[in-house]
Amino acid sequence: MNKLLTGGIAIAAILASTAAGYRFGAGNWPQPGGWLSPPPQEAASKPAAAQKERRVLYWRHPDNETDFAAEPKKTGDGREYVAVYDDEEADFAQAKSKEPTQATDGSAKKLLYYRNPMGLPDTSPVPKKDWMGMDYIPVYEGEDEDDGTVKVSVAKLQRSGVRREPATMRRLVRPIRAPAVAKPDERSLLTVALRADSFIETLYVNETGRHVKKGEPLFRIYSPEMVKVQVDYRIATNASGDREGEGALQRLSNLQLPKAVLDELKRTREPVISFDWPSPVSGVVMQKPAIAGMMMKAGDEMMRLADLSSIWVIADVAEQDIGQVQVGSTAKVSFRAFPGEVFTGTVTFILHELEMATRTAKVRVEVANPDHRIKHEMFADVEINAGEGEAERLVVPISALIDSGNRQVVLVDRGEGRFEPRPVKVGLRGDGYVEILDGLKSGDNVVVAANFLIDAESNLKAALSGFTSGAQEAEPPATAAREMQP
Repeated sequence: MNKLLTGGIAIAAILASTAAGYRFGAGNWPQPGGWLSPPPQEAASKPAAAQKERRVLYWRHPDNETDFAAEPKKTGDGREYVAVYDDEEADFAQAKSKEPTQATDGSAKKLLYYRNPMGLPDTSPVPKKDWMGMDYIPVYEGEDEDDGTVKVSVAKLQRSGVRREPATMRRLVRPIRAPAVAKPDERSLLTVALRADSFIETLYVNETGRHVKKGEPLFRIYSPEMVKVQVDYRIATNASGDREGEGALQRLSNLQLPKAVLDELKRTREPVISFDWPSPVSGVVMQKPAIAGMMMKAGDEMMRLADLSSIWVIADVAEQDIGQVQVGSTAKVSFRAFPGEVFTGTVTFILHELEMATRTAKVRVEVANPDHRIKHEMFADVEINAGEGEAERLVVPISALIDSGNRQVVLVDRGEGRFEPRPVKVGLRGDGYVEILDGLKSGDNVVVAANFLIDAESNLKAALSGFTSGAQEAEPPATAAREMQP
């Protein structure tokens, strides 16, 4: 009896559970898999939950697909931002990448991905912000940065004051500066000397530095030999006429007697015992060995005269610059005695040898000195404009050149905030410009101000791309971005 009662209760419990499953379920009877097997939905959900735990990457505005937040946030009207999970980001990015996107230039381009604004090897398939709150930069089809260019945002360019100028053809004037000293024009130097022994009776010009004019008497002399030749001329003329007198007159000319003495002798036929000696040129007395009462031997220097209306400025040009100096080049001369005043001169000669000790060459600059303000031995500074008359060269402002010593680079503007670091070969420099021998063509826009910013980003990109090139080639940007998320 007890056994029958126990069996009946068990059968009733089974029927009750079966009926309850039919009543509360989906209206189906249990499957043949077994009475104790869970429903298919529950069986499928439990393994998925056990395999992977969903993780929130960021929160997105429910209406604005470009507005993101790192933490839960509400919109202005009180709605919650939508959570984006790690298993949903790829689907969202795939859907967005199929849509044509309006690029910065107004054309419809396909969005590839978003890159880290600081140049780090971190990309994202969807818009996002970095840990500092900076927006990731979109990269469109055709704008992949693997072409060697650097992309800088327009806002950053404006803040940093980046300026561009085109490479142009122009004559490159190169100022060469050198110390110098004023010297008298050697071509104007003249020594006053007599061709016969003479006595100085009177010395009219008796001081060094005095300026004399041509024909002005310098001294009065008595010369026995000159008197003797005059007597011979008178005798020869009286005895045999003009034919013999012509020979004596030639001897007087050889002694360089002044013209006034010869005219007087011809007129009166009487010898002039003492007479004045005129100055042969206009100039300044540089030296005066003559003293009143002295006897001067034939050929002795009595005075040295120099014409100071033209002065020489001898400049010491460095060896590395002498090859650029040409005869005929214009020079600016500044004397320390006349601050703020500039004299213009011309290069007239370059000495054929260098000073062994200083490794400099002597360059002669001729400067007009009509009022005799410039004194010889004055110190001066010379600036020679080398390059005048040469052909035009391709040049860029010298601020555009980034010179590391063994490599020279300029940043070429490719438009739309893209810049290409381009190696160049440089030549001469001067007047604020540098010659480009290779690497550019006329009209190429180069960065001339704030190029340090673009150069820094270029170096950062090169270093990071070299450090992570293997990893980025092995996986697509979206996969790399997901693995780098915190």
